[in-house]
Amino acid sequence: MLTGDAMPYRAIEHLTTRQVGELLALYQREWWSAGRTREEITEMLRHTDMILGLVEEDTDRLVGFLRVLTDFVYKALVFDVIVAEAHRGRGLGRELMQRLGAHPRLARVRTVELYCRPELAAFYRRWGFSEDLGDLLFMRRTHGVD
Repeated sequence: MLTGDAMPYRAIEHLTTRQVGELLALYQREWWSAGRTREEITEMLRHTDMILGLVEEDTDRLVGFLRVLTDFVYKALVFDVIVAEAHRGRGLGRELMQRLGAHPRLARVRTVELYCRPELAAFYRRWGFSEDLGDLLFMRRTHGVD
C-alpha cells in the first residue's frame, strides 16, 4: 500500500466495470485522450497486455493508470501514464513508474519505450528513459487520414 498526503492507495492490475468508467473520466480530462469512448476503451483494455492502476484504498476509485503492450521478451511500449488531477503532486506517477520498473513480468524485457511531451522527459529519465534513439526515426501512419 502506498500512502500519500494521509490518503492510502492500493495497486491493481485489473479494472472493474466501474473503474473502466473512471478511466474514461480520466481520459476525458486530457488533451491527448479526450475523444475516447467507453466502447473503445473496453476494446483497448481487452487487447492490452498489462495494466497498472492505483486506487484509493477506502473507495477503490481509480486515480492512477498506465498500460503496456509487450511481447515480454524484446519490447514493451508504455501508454497512457495518467494521474487524476486532484491527486497529482503526491508521488503517484512516481509510484506507477517504480512498479512498472520492478514488475516481474517485465524483468526480462530488453527495451521499454514510451512517448511523452518534452516537458515530461526529465520525469521519465529517472527510470532510465532517454530521448537518444541513435539513428532511429519515430514514424507514424494514421488510419483514415488522406
